[in-house]
Amino acid sequence: MSNATVVVVTSGKGGVGKTTTTAAIASALAKEGYQVCAVDFDVGLRNLDLIMGAERRVVFDLVNVVRGEASIKQALVRDKKLNNLYLLPASQTRDKDALTEEGVASVISELRMYFDWVICDSPAGIERGATLAMRHADEAIIVSNPEVSSVRDCDRIIGLLDAKTKIAEDGGRMPKHLMITRYDTERAKSGDMLETDDVVDILSVPLIGVVPESKDVLKASNVGLPITVSDETSPASKAYMEAVRRLLGENIPVTIPEEKKSFLGKLFKGRAA
Repeated sequence: MSNATVVVVTSGKGGVGKTTTTAAIASALAKEGYQVCAVDFDVGLRNLDLIMGAERRVVFDLVNVVRGEASIKQALVRDKKLNNLYLLPASQTRDKDALTEEGVASVISELRMYFDWVICDSPAGIERGATLAMRHADEAIIVSNPEVSSVRDCDRIIGLLDAKTKIAEDGGRMPKHLMITRYDTERAKSGDMLETDDVVDILSVPLIGVVPESKDVLKASNVGLPITVSDETSPASKAYMEAVRRLLGENIPVTIPEEKKSFLGKLFKGRAA
């Protein structure tokens, strides 16, 4: 009988890489031998099943389970490549109000019994779907791009994590980890985006990983595989794998990986007119 650690993957705005991060972290944990469930809370905009290559096998979803129309076991979709990884998909047809506080509490407490890790993909923003996704979490991974608007939105999410979660109401503080995505060293050096240290200083959340801007991530999504499964050698994949080691308690320094530049790109660098 497990008692899972429930992690919410959250951010203030859309398009920063939450779903990619959820799929990559869940897969990496499964590769380490843990029983893992990824839960898609983004009711109405379901995407996690696409990135995990499970969209054709979804029969029931989170809303069906919350409403008692299906059991968790009926709704769980087992991963094609990793036997110990499951997905609980979101509903594409309902609206966000279909989730109830009691229903979500009951689903999370049942998932805790079956799994070692439950990774919740939160909808963007600060509305009800996001607060429900974080409500019963034990820890949070906050995903931010290295730009001012993204960081500011994350600051609001941190406020919610410290006010609207069960841990906060019980007088505790939720452990938080910062994941910086779409990082480009050249652009940070030239001042086009924030340096990692600046983001950490603004948010005061320990850094768990820095994922470089990478075409590999998009390629992986298009073929329905998390980056940590599709290409273990890619810098983005390595960044996620390292982040998982930190999540598991290893104390390793955060490296800032770079997207592989082509040989020709290196050759002509600096020679452009």
